[in-house]
Amino acid sequence: MNVNPTEITQFLDVQKNKIEEQLPKYISSLSAPKIIKEAMHYSLEAGGKRIRPLLLLGTLRSFGKDEAIGLPTACAIEMIHTYSLIHDDLPSMDDDDLRRGKPTNHKVFGEAVAILAGDALLTYSFQAITESIGPEISPEKKLLLVTELAKASGPEGMVGGQVADMEGEGKVLNLDELEYIHRHKTGKLLAYSVIAGAILADATSEQLDKLTQFAHHLGLAFQIRDDILDIEGTEVKLGKPVGSDTGNHKNTYPALLTLEGAKEKLTFHVDEARRFLYSVDMKHDILDYMCNLIASRDH
Repeated sequence: MNVNPTEITQFLDVQKNKIEEQLPKYISSLSAPKIIKEAMHYSLEAGGKRIRPLLLLGTLRSFGKDEAIGLPTACAIEMIHTYSLIHDDLPSMDDDDLRRGKPTNHKVFGEAVAILAGDALLTYSFQAITESIGPEISPEKKLLLVTELAKASGPEGMVGGQVADMEGEGKVLNLDELEYIHRHKTGKLLAYSVIAGAILADATSEQLDKLTQFAHHLGLAFQIRDDILDIEGTEVKLGKPVGSDTGNHKNTYPALLTLEGAKEKLTFHVDEARRFLYSVDMKHDILDYMCNLIASRDH
């Protein structure tokens, strides 16, 4: 493995800047009421790691493809992710006042506009993909990208995981039940990021299968690290109060396995992710680096 951290960091920084330049352009181009555009923009520009879109663009680069062809889909993923955060923060869900160190959307714009801003980001994400242009993006690819995104974010994916998470509150779940929640609530959309990159890169079905397994383990690692940070993190870096999972009686890996057991599980899933990654005939340095990024992040 020959990883040049400086080179990879520069690549990720450049791509993150491109995503953050493009997202406001999508919103400003809308013919829509000013208030809804402001609410959508407020949460989109609130910051964040942009891990999901970067996974897509990193996958494209790993296959030697021009990452620019994935920018519309990368932005669509970030719209979906942001909508989910707006809705998660609502009083009827997690009832959070802070997100990334700023007042949550409903605290600024009111509950009704926040709900509609989330709805708008969700639906607009599909439009962003279908309106993407370029000789590398065929109608068949667009259809596949939209179908897989709907699966990853809908009742068989993120929404289903959110429901299972809510139903699990106040109960003691076993490991299989907890993994179901996190594989769907967090893992499916994260996995889609890699899958979408592979689709755009014309990966073979065998490569796609292995990368799906890679992304599955990476998604679980991401959530386990989240659970650990809810105990060991700081409010300054997280941008929200620590210990909220305990206060909301959420099922977490440390609660089920102890903090040390959760850390062991994190290492297991990162190792498994790497095992599948290195079984694919492609460059591995960027996605390998992102494994480290996810496993060791502090926010």
